[in-house]
Amino acid sequence: MDIRRFFAAGLVLMALAPLTVDAKSGGKSEKSRRPTVELFAFGLQGASGSTIGPDGALYVTQGAIGEISRVDLQTGLVTPFASGLPNSILGIGGVIDVAFLGKHAYALVTLVGSDVGGNADVGIYRVNGPNHELVADIGEFAINNPPHTEFEVLSGLQFAMEVYRGEFLVTDGHHNRLLRATLDGTVSEVIAFANIVPTGLEVLGRTVLMAQAGPVPHLAEDGKIVAFRPGWPFGQEVASGAPLLVDVEFGARQKLYGLSQGDFPDGEPPATPALPNTGALVQVNTEGGFDVVVEGLNLPTSIEIVHDTAYVVNLVGEVWRIRGL
Repeated sequence: MDIRRFFAAGLVLMALAPLTVDAKSGGKSEKSRRPTVELFAFGLQGASGSTIGPDGALYVTQGAIGEISRVDLQTGLVTPFASGLPNSILGIGGVIDVAFLGKHAYALVTLVGSDVGGNADVGIYRVNGPNHELVADIGEFAINNPPHTEFEVLSGLQFAMEVYRGEFLVTDGHHNRLLRATLDGTVSEVIAFANIVPTGLEVLGRTVLMAQAGPVPHLAEDGKIVAFRPGWPFGQEVASGAPLLVDVEFGARQKLYGLSQGDFPDGEPPATPALPNTGALVQVNTEGGFDVVVEGLNLPTSIEIVHDTAYVVNLVGEVWRIRGL
C-alpha cells in the first residue's frame, strides 16, 4: 500500500488545517487557530534529545555536561535527574537522547570513543541513580560492522533512539542506518540507507516514522519523513520539503509534525548546526508536503507533544512551549 494514501486515509493526517504562524509576530492565517509560543525553561547546556517520562515530566539531555534534567510540565522547574554520563568532547555528542522502558531510563551516548579522542563507550546506558551501566555497545558494533556509505568517524554519530517492542531503535546520522539494540546487549542493523542522514524517530504501533535531514547542505527537498516497519527493505515517503529535518512527532487529532532546524550555512562541514532563528515546526499535509506551524525557532533539536501542546528543545539550552496545536 502507498504509505501516503495509508496515512491520508485517516491514521495520521485526519482533519488537517494549515498553520502559518511566525514565532516572533504571532500572526496567523485565516484557516488556522493561532498557537501561542513562549519560553518555558532555560539554562540547559548542550540540550539535544528529550522524552516524556512515566511521571508525565519532560526529560532533556545535556550533552555538554553529561547530565539529564527533568522539566516539570506544570511549573517549568528544571531539576537534576542524572549526572556523570559521558559529556561532549567535540562540541556535539555526549549524552544525546533519553528514553524510558518501563520505569527505567536509558541514555544514548555518542562521539565519546577513542576514535575521536575520548575514553568512554559509545552506546546505550541504563541510568541507575548516580551509576550508569552500559547496556549496548553500539560503538563496538559500528567499528566491527562499517556501513556501505562513506564515513569518517568509525563509531558513527548516533542521533536518536525510540523504544520499540521492548527494544531500542537508534538512528545513526553519520553511518546512514537504523540500528536495533536489545537489553542483553545485542546490536544489529535494521535498515541501511543511502546518504540521507536519518535523525529523529517516532513509533505508532508497529510502524516507525523517521525524519531525515538529507545530505549536506540539507536542502528542503531532502528533508523528509518516511515510514516503515522493521523487516522492510526501505522506508516509504510520507512528506518532504523542510530543511534539516531533525525530529518527527505524532500529535493530537491524528496530526503528524516535523521539526526543521533550518537553513544550513554555506560551505560548512557535516554536523554543523543550522543558521540561528531559521528553524520551524511543520505539519504534514495531505499533499505529501509540510505546512508551517511556527517559524523562527532557534536551533531546535527535539520535540515532544502532550495533548495540544508541543515542547521544543534547542541547542542554546531552552525549552519553548507551543500551545494550541
